Amino acid sequence: MRKADDLRPEYDLRELLKDGVQGKYAERFREGTNLVLLDRDIAEAFPSDEAVNAALRLVMQLKKLPRSEKRSAPKESDPAT
Repeated sequence: MRKADDLRPEYDLRELLKDGVQGKYAERFREGTNLVLLDRDIAEAFPSDEAVNAALRLVMQLKKLPRSEKRSAPKESDPAT
């Protein structure tokens, strides 16, 4: 037995999908490219996918740096004393 359509009547798929492009990323997918959706604020901070990749590679390099011994926070002088 077929399950009833759960889509609410106010959602018109013809309207929602009118600007969609079928297979837009199919070739990249076949090439093995990973697609990642960035939040708008992140995407606006980078001019290109190459810039995003460069920033992520830098993060990966920084993560490999040896950590020094854990330091305690510097003591601030208390202006009341």
